[in-house]
Amino acid sequence: MVGTLVPPARAEGGTHLPPWIDRSVAVFPAGTRSARILLADQPVLSGPWGSASRRGTVARDVHLPVFGARRGAGCHGAWLSVGATAWVCDDAVELTARAPIETLARTTPDSADGLPFRYYFVGPDGSFAYRRLETADMDEPQMDLQKGFAVAVVSEQASGGARYGRTPHDLWIPMRDLAPVRNFAFQGEVFAPTAALGSAIPVAWIIAEKARVYSKPIGGALTSTSKIRFETVPVLDEQKTPAGTFLRIAESAWINAKDARHPTLADPPGEVDVDVGERWIDVELATQTLVAYEGKRPVFATLVSTGKGRQGTALATPIGTRRIWIKLLTSDMDNLEDEGASRYYRMESVPWVQYFSKGVGLHGAFWHRSFGQIRSHGCVNLTPLDAQRLFWWTGPHLPAGWTAAFPTKHEPGTVVRVR
Repeated sequence: MVGTLVPPARAEGGTHLPPWIDRSVAVFPAGTRSARILLADQPVLSGPWGSASRRGTVARDVHLPVFGARRGAGCHGAWLSVGATAWVCDDAVELTARAPIETLARTTPDSADGLPFRYYFVGPDGSFAYRRLETADMDEPQMDLQKGFAVAVVSEQASGGARYGRTPHDLWIPMRDLAPVRNFAFQGEVFAPTAALGSAIPVAWIIAEKARVYSKPIGGALTSTSKIRFETVPVLDEQKTPAGTFLRIAESAWINAKDARHPTLADPPGEVDVDVGERWIDVELATQTLVAYEGKRPVFATLVSTGKGRQGTALATPIGTRRIWIKLLTSDMDNLEDEGASRYYRMESVPWVQYFSKGVGLHGAFWHRSFGQIRSHGCVNLTPLDAQRLFWWTGPHLPAGWTAAFPTKHEPGTVVRVR
């Protein structure tokens, strides 16, 4: 049976407790200010009992605030209230006098390249991952890493004259076998609230290696300028001609639309509460673009890469309107259990993951530069900077120190429409 909430206030020796405190729950030690999480990705439940639904996970060594405690099934001690509808068993924490993490702190601070860790590709000869640094290259390896696998490194250390990188899974990999991932600076366009957007999204992105610029949409002479891949251009007008569709990007300056990706303005689906300006995301397969909205107003647009399979197949990005059902700071992605795969891959700690249709979601992709083109195994690939931006913009929000969060009835996941 669940006991009564215990407030954080303490009583010396527990002899003068207020009558509303359940004496079956131990009083917090004097000076307690936080609960330090002992294990990586510690589960947090939505209620003070073991069968409660999962609310999320918290990073190791994070100091969470403690608001009270209750007895409940599934915990030998007491369930601690560490947030709104968030409970953790006291055997998973250490009560400390340290101040809890700031409420608005981010578990992983924003980075200039959109990547929460340093990422590397395994070299042509492959490599191994070891459980203990002191016996790396001598003990039986914990994991066999093939050429092209991607790993994240959170720290480096020397041992036996060689340098090793520690992964988020606490494995050690010889740095000699790894090549660093190159940063990619591309990011989408933010629209200010005061911007007059009219009846069309006012930007496009060049996807051709070099886009020719014409003085007129048909029969015009080539100008001396050209646009390069991933360059952002304004869209001032659009004309369909016998020679194709052209976009006007400046006075007397036109490009062929096939050289660019131009998202189209869309009405919100019925699931969106337009009156309160609910946030939602529109993924357009035809243009390989994404537009984020608040109600009917677009606030952000960018390039994506979606699934390369036909609708109904495992490699397709499924059309339809759904809500984000879980957000994770990172998630490992691989096909190692697919016995029929022609090539195996493993991408460790893929950042900014937001699943909206089973295992299909939005996430950052650091292993290719094919944005604006169909490429993925079903997910909506974003540049790391764009994925980082959207992760903190969508719901449910990720509380300070958490590594994953599920929606609640008070904070549903953001609507994602694929069309």
